[in-house]
Amino acid sequence: MRLAEALIQRSDCQKRFEQVKQRIVGNAKVQEGDQPAEDPNALVQEMEGIAAELLSLIARINKTNSSTLYSSDKTMTDALAERDVLMLRRKVYSELARAASVVQARTSRSEVKFLSTVNVKDVQTKIDALSKEYRDLDSGLQELNWKTDLME
Repeated sequence: MRLAEALIQRSDCQKRFEQVKQRIVGNAKVQEGDQPAEDPNALVQEMEGIAAELLSLIARINKTNSSTLYSSDKTMTDALAERDVLMLRRKVYSELARAASVVQARTSRSEVKFLSTVNVKDVQTKIDALSKEYRDLDSGLQELNWKTDLME
């Protein structure tokens, strides 16, 4: 199995786990005299099976990521960490640009006037550069995901 396929399966397991969790909680109690729509004990068994599958997938994905070179000097794990931090940085710059770009309508001269403390154009240029760097890194990771076999 390719790493990309394992990532898709992991996502599916996470969704199924969440759905079963909601069903367990929804059937945890009923009004006296009623029966639950589903047996919570059977649902717990199903959840445990999904959890075991998820554990195996995550361990194999992590092992593969830490053992696979993304480039000559970094593993996929390093590249994933870099991508995550790029996204965090981009979000901060985006929020900064949005906050500094607030346009207000003043109806009288006595109202408080706000001024931007940063150059929004420069911040937007930084956002664009970080976005491109993120896209390039993510594309490289996606390509490698489809070329890499999942380790046992």
